[in-house]
Amino acid sequence: MRERIRQLYYGLRRGIRYRITRGGLLFTFAIILVAAAAAVSGNNLLFLILATMLATLLVSGFISRLCLAGLELDLLLPEHISAGRAARAKLYVRNLKGWMPSFSIHVTGVAERGPVKLGRVREQPAILTAPVYFPVIPGGAILEESVDVRFARRGTHRQNSFAFTTRFPFGFLDKTARVMLRREVLVYPSIEPQGGFAELLSIIVGEIESHMIGLGRDFYRIRPYEAFESARHLDWKASAHTGDLQVREFAREQEPAVEIFLDRDVPPHLEDWFERAVECCSYLAWSLWEMGAGIRFRSQQFDIRVPEEGDVYTILKYLALVFPQAGKLPEAPADESSFQIVLSASPRLFRDLGWAPAHVLGPEAFSSSGLRGGY
Repeated sequence: MRERIRQLYYGLRRGIRYRITRGGLLFTFAIILVAAAAAVSGNNLLFLILATMLATLLVSGFISRLCLAGLELDLLLPEHISAGRAARAKLYVRNLKGWMPSFSIHVTGVAERGPVKLGRVREQPAILTAPVYFPVIPGGAILEESVDVRFARRGTHRQNSFAFTTRFPFGFLDKTARVMLRREVLVYPSIEPQGGFAELLSIIVGEIESHMIGLGRDFYRIRPYEAFESARHLDWKASAHTGDLQVREFAREQEPAVEIFLDRDVPPHLEDWFERAVECCSYLAWSLWEMGAGIRFRSQQFDIRVPEEGDVYTILKYLALVFPQAGKLPEAPADESSFQIVLSASPRLFRDLGWAPAHVLGPEAFSSSGLRGGY
């Protein structure tokens, strides 16, 4: 019992913010009118009415404060979360007051201060996309609700802010109590297509299909015969049917991997472009993994093959925490036969190092309408 009293006392003491509602303003104005009339007329009935109204206001404040006391919140997040994409989570609210329920509780997210960039503090929006309403939370009960959460930026989030709000019982005041969840959550970069990303992926897919055409055992397609080609793969039935020579094409047994290199050597004034390059790598890695393509992802002091040495989440975890840092650049691609993509703030430097066949994307490569330059 003493423990419950301490919990309730702590709940009553924690910082609660007040905001008067329209109904509260009207009721306060009515109290002022009744008080003025009672003072002028000296009517005892008006004084009784005034006392009743003041008591109602005081009781309303005490009960609403008591409703916010002793509430705990927990949030169960999925294992994999990417920035900008809604994820389904479980919200748990527990009422520590074993003898009193809480009524009309709204749970909302609270915006937080983000990292300081270029001397400006960027505010991060609340992760809870929509408020959650609990009409009543019985004493000692734990209620569960499925919610959508969305993180605005990649990286490690060590705290998330929420708020309990109630107008119970009469709606005169909005009373809000802040709750801070202190836990570490790793958020991957955005995997959503942005300006130029989908166009780059279509180029990669076309290049992969061109590499697939070869002398393998699996049939790929029938196409018109081209000059100086060997006649041993001619399809005579198709040629007789169309009147022109037709050739059978076969798919190679092993597809070449897509090699992606992210250059971390970025000057401070291009940090925004670096974030966009990280998102591009994340989108390409995720899309290629869903297509079943082989991926070789490289950066300074990082090199992994997917699926031989890990999965796409290993790449996304690296991209979630990566930051600009100077380091040694590779002299040449790891696999000359692979489709190579380089994202670097110094495209000319990579071409001088032997990456001439690669698609090198620099700070000018991305635009809202698509890819431009950079090749």
